[in-house]
Amino acid sequence: MSISVLPPLRTSPPPPAVATEPRGGDGRGQVAQTGVWIGIGAISMTFAAFTSALVARASDAPDWHHLQLPALLYVNTLVLLGSSITLEIGRRRRAVSGLSLTIVLGGLFVVGQVFAWRQLIMQQVAGPSAAFFYVLTVLHAAHVLGGMSGLVYVQHRMRTGVVSLVPYNAAALYWHFMAILWLYLLALLTIRG
Repeated sequence: MSISVLPPLRTSPPPPAVATEPRGGDGRGQVAQTGVWIGIGAISMTFAAFTSALVARASDAPDWHHLQLPALLYVNTLVLLGSSITLEIGRRRRAVSGLSLTIVLGGLFVVGQVFAWRQLIMQQVAGPSAAFFYVLTVLHAAHVLGGMSGLVYVQHRMRTGVVSLVPYNAAALYWHFMAILWLYLLALLTIRG
């Protein structure tokens, strides 16, 4: 007589199979894009809060004086928009030169902002409207510097032979958002500042 041993009965379903995607597949691109969109949402909320504070502070405030913006800000706007164009051309051609030019133009934008701040300081512009101007423009410039670091990362990867559009597209999305955000801030500061 032989005794057979049966496998134990399963009381729970088998563990789900883990799906893996090939390296650099659409899943990674979606994760990168989603991360950038979350960052854009957080940045938008921050600037929305400052916008709300500016509007509330400016209404019915006897010490609020409309700020005359330096003309250099309009030149800086053209530089930032130009950098967005060079980035898009470089992205479509998968060219490192487009990234390099975008990084240079981004640096010129930030330097131009510093000169605009110095112009206001030399004119001894002060008060709540000036404070909002500095907070909004410095915060934007800090985010532009962050975008530049992302572009430098993509540039480094491309120069070492990794030609993946995943980080390039994510960096481009962020950079274009910085240009759109600047147009919004410039309009806000022109109208309400």
